[in-house]
Amino acid sequence: MRPLFDREGMHALDVVLRARPLLAFDFDGTLAPLVERPDDARVPVEVSRSLDRLARLRPVAVVTGRSVADVSGRLGFSPRFIVGNHGAEDPGRSAQLDASCLDGLRAHVAARKAELDAAGVQVEDKGFSLTLHHRVAHDQDRALACIRSLLAGLDPRLRPFGGKFVVNVVAAGAPDKGDAVASLVQRAGCGVAVFVGDDVNDEAVFVRALPNWLTVRVGSDDLDSRAGFFLSDHSEVAALLNVMLGVLRTV
Repeated sequence: MRPLFDREGMHALDVVLRARPLLAFDFDGTLAPLVERPDDARVPVEVSRSLDRLARLRPVAVVTGRSVADVSGRLGFSPRFIVGNHGAEDPGRSAQLDASCLDGLRAHVAARKAELDAAGVQVEDKGFSLTLHHRVAHDQDRALACIRSLLAGLDPRLRPFGGKFVVNVVAAGAPDKGDAVASLVQRAGCGVAVFVGDDVNDEAVFVRALPNWLTVRVGSDDLDSRAGFFLSDHSEVAALLNVMLGVLRTV
């Protein structure tokens, strides 16, 4: 990864913006700062105002691990597209994914609720996925061991994957964020995309991106990330949006 806010990065951003791209963003850790309690997450006012202005110039998408219903009221603006559950929940698709294969895991979670609570693992059921949060656990090793035990012998119709202090489970055949952004590029009638994300599940987009896309990771801590460029931290997202606005107003 290379820093976005250097000469090479700014040139690459200018080129892709002049190609009139889809602008796609993750939510937690990207548009909204990471917080201890997921229910407290909101897009800062300055960021939401810039996104609202961008949405008048280009198609904007939010592609998030949250459910569509959950994230919609946290944005402060109305993007053209919202895709939730790591790509599995897309209101724009003609047929929604069958997530009934999660029912067995739901029953398993309910049977072990006391154990999960004692380990500090919080379970979030988002309809198309289940998320096991362990950020607030006092003993991270115990929490992770509890999660591993819970998911041992997982139904092969399900797929687990990690994130920042979370383990997610979706249907094995569910679209991921890379699939979602590729679909949105076509539906928006764009030839290119800009995608900004910060977590493990955003790597699906970074890996899937075509050479003429621009991919940006918030944070430079993952040396193996496949993103093209990085921002130092969430505080630079507002500056990026302002640069985008400046260029797009001249296109």
